[in-house]
Amino acid sequence: MIKKLKRIEIEEKLKSLGLTVFTPQEFRDIFEVSQNTASVFITSNIKSGLFIKLRNGLYLIKDTIPPHYFIANKLYQPSYISLETALSYYGVIPEMVYSFTSITSKASREYETPVGSFTYQTIKKEVFTGYQLKEVNREKVLIADIEKALADYLYFVELKRVSLNDRLELRNVNKDKLIKYAKLFNRQGMLKLIEQIYVEYRKPRKIY
Repeated sequence: MIKKLKRIEIEEKLKSLGLTVFTPQEFRDIFEVSQNTASVFITSNIKSGLFIKLRNGLYLIKDTIPPHYFIANKLYQPSYISLETALSYYGVIPEMVYSFTSITSKASREYETPVGSFTYQTIKKEVFTGYQLKEVNREKVLIADIEKALADYLYFVELKRVSLNDRLELRNVNKDKLIKYAKLFNRQGMLKLIEQIYVEYRKPRKIY
């Protein structure tokens, strides 16, 4: 006998479990239905507006969108929030960012979704560290320490993949900890960059 799924009951159950972002496997396990039944229900309710498709195999309840940092963690794993997104979060760069940037130990990826743009940059497994679980808008998210976010950023600056922001705010950055993280990358250019940004930071700021 095929189990009949009722939209309102499904929505309430997913929300009660905190599964605003879910996979088809999670859906099947919770509602004890076949792969085909789950697939048909999810597909039809993307069309109805109950769910949003983030990518193949990952869906979101449309009216309960969690923090983008949380979505970024779920969208591509393993990953943690870093680079410009984390630097903006900590106030190291003054700009608001509109693409959510993460670090991964897997291949680099970019996702354009109905709820935002998400970018994942690859680093070696040996330096996939320096992040912790933090609460952001009542959700637990993996985000780099302030010093690791800056070290990750300087790694890509040193590779000439991004331009160095000339308005870095280093007041809350522990320089010794930053150097410790930078040494994990084993690139002398990063240590020179650190000295360069601190020299620039100590100069009097222009007032316009």
